Amino acid sequence: MPSLNDKRVLLAAPRGYCAGVDRAVIAVEKALEMHGAPIYVRKEIVHNKYVVETLSERGAIFVDETDQVPEGARVVFSAHGVSPAVRSSADARGLVSIDATCPLVTKVHKEAIRFAREDQTILLIGHEGHEEVEGTAGEAPEHTIVVNSPEEADRVVVPDPDNVVWLSQTTLSVDETMDTVHRLRARFPNLQDPPSDDICYATQNRQVAVKKLAPESDLVIVVGSANSSNSVRLVEVALQAGARSSYRVDTHKEIDEAWLEGVTTVGLTSGASVPEILVKDVIGYLAERGYETVEEVRTATEDLMFSLPREIRADMKTKEAERAMQA
Repeated sequence: MPSLNDKRVLLAAPRGYCAGVDRAVIAVEKALEMHGAPIYVRKEIVHNKYVVETLSERGAIFVDETDQVPEGARVVFSAHGVSPAVRSSADARGLVSIDATCPLVTKVHKEAIRFAREDQTILLIGHEGHEEVEGTAGEAPEHTIVVNSPEEADRVVVPDPDNVVWLSQTTLSVDETMDTVHRLRARFPNLQDPPSDDICYATQNRQVAVKKLAPESDLVIVVGSANSSNSVRLVEVALQAGARSSYRVDTHKEIDEAWLEGVTTVGLTSGASVPEILVKDVIGYLAERGYETVEEVRTATEDLMFSLPREIRADMKTKEAERAMQA
């Protein structure tokens, strides 16, 4: 058994909230602050159980579809984006929409629209049923085929093998995505790349950090929810990079003490939709069990910030003007 002095935590950096998630969560908070409860949110604003529960306590109401929102009410579209059909449905009900779609997802939507206009077949690498994939595919449903895995790349059938382009869900594993692309290109040599890498910078950065700490870790704990694609991928990346074991937890309460048996070094990270308080809780849990030394493993510094959705900015400006008149 390792001595207490040997025990340590390797803390990944970057980890946790990305710019798109931060923007989306603040959008809901600001809407509640300015307009009061309830504020409706289509789907989970981000894929994190704690965030959704916290916002629910403040008066956010999460719904699956816009037809569950009372006519004329405010509805926030999640960071994962929505299809044109969802926007039309919201408009038809007279809803006041606040679009919290991550700008990086919006970029992929615009690419899908352009490729469809050029009559190309879009091979969308991603997981069918994921909100982001539904939103992107919804921009050009007649031109889009979802490719769920590298294996599916070997079976996909397209109308014109010489007129094909690929796009991807932003939160996938970089390695898995490129494996799928290589297999597609083996079948379709003229496969066109998107104009830029569509894997989200935050997804990529978190995977790179985990790859660096995993070989030194007996155990890697990933904080994140089960429906968070990028959190689930971090477990896979840790194992592939050499961690002896890796588990995902929503909070420190889900850690099984048996995981720590014989473990000297614990790697710790969190998905892009995870608030830092949940990571601090895990650090506290581990410290109580002898893992008091925490070493940060930094592979990148993130300073990207997105402006809030234009609807929120407009409302803030109106509120400021009202306060100025009353002063």
